[in-house]
Amino acid sequence: MHDDTTSSSLAPSPAGGVERAALLALCNDVLQPERFKDYGPNGLQVEGKARVRHLVSGVTASRALIEMAIADGADAILVHHGLFWRGMDGRVTGWMKERLRLLLAHDINLLAYHLPLDAHPELGNNAQLGRLLGVSADATFGEQELGLIGTCQFADAQALAQHVEQVLGRRPTWVSGAAQAPITRLAWCTGGAQGFFESAVAAGAQAFITGEISEPQAHLAREMGVTFIAAGHHATERYGAAALGAHVAQALGLTHRFIDIDNPA
Repeated sequence: MHDDTTSSSLAPSPAGGVERAALLALCNDVLQPERFKDYGPNGLQVEGKARVRHLVSGVTASRALIEMAIADGADAILVHHGLFWRGMDGRVTGWMKERLRLLLAHDINLLAYHLPLDAHPELGNNAQLGRLLGVSADATFGEQELGLIGTCQFADAQALAQHVEQVLGRRPTWVSGAAQAPITRLAWCTGGAQGFFESAVAAGAQAFITGEISEPQAHLAREMGVTFIAAGHHATERYGAAALGAHVAQALGLTHRFIDIDNPA
């Protein structure tokens, strides 16, 4: 397990933090969740204490993250993957009961932003991954324009795959039908965006990076001669929550820490 700490340059406000409503309003103003058709509720998912001094951010509202946030003295947790998703059973038992019990017992607010955090042009997962890869997007593609595409220069698919491994610290799975061809147009969409592959190809991509690969994409990559790189759902989405957390903490005078709970998926 690896954790990374990002603290704001401002001390907590003299009044003892900020109102929860101010934190929620700023996150909503930055991300504009009303623009997206999403798979679950964006914003405040669990209500905790009314005032927030210390913010912890992370990728997923897992029990491990919640426990570390409690130990760190968090008043609020900001994540990309929250607790509630469309089509869930709805009963509060097992793992859900335990996560909620910890949040409620310690009066911690849980804020979650899914597609809005993927899409933000500066703080979002896709923008942050492009920054790390050193590729600037010049167009969007795919459902709700979530995917990004830009110009790059890699000698071939192997060179790109090695660059991704070096940047993310994880060996990706990759498939290509044109392994020796130069790559000059790269598309990407973090997480579980393997279904965007054909849209990426239609947008002119010679390679596509996302978190996961499903059985059909291996065949499509070979048949279309376009490189598909699956770099890990978690590995490609470690950056948006950290960037957003640091941004809102600095704006509101909160302390902030990003905690990365390792996940091989």
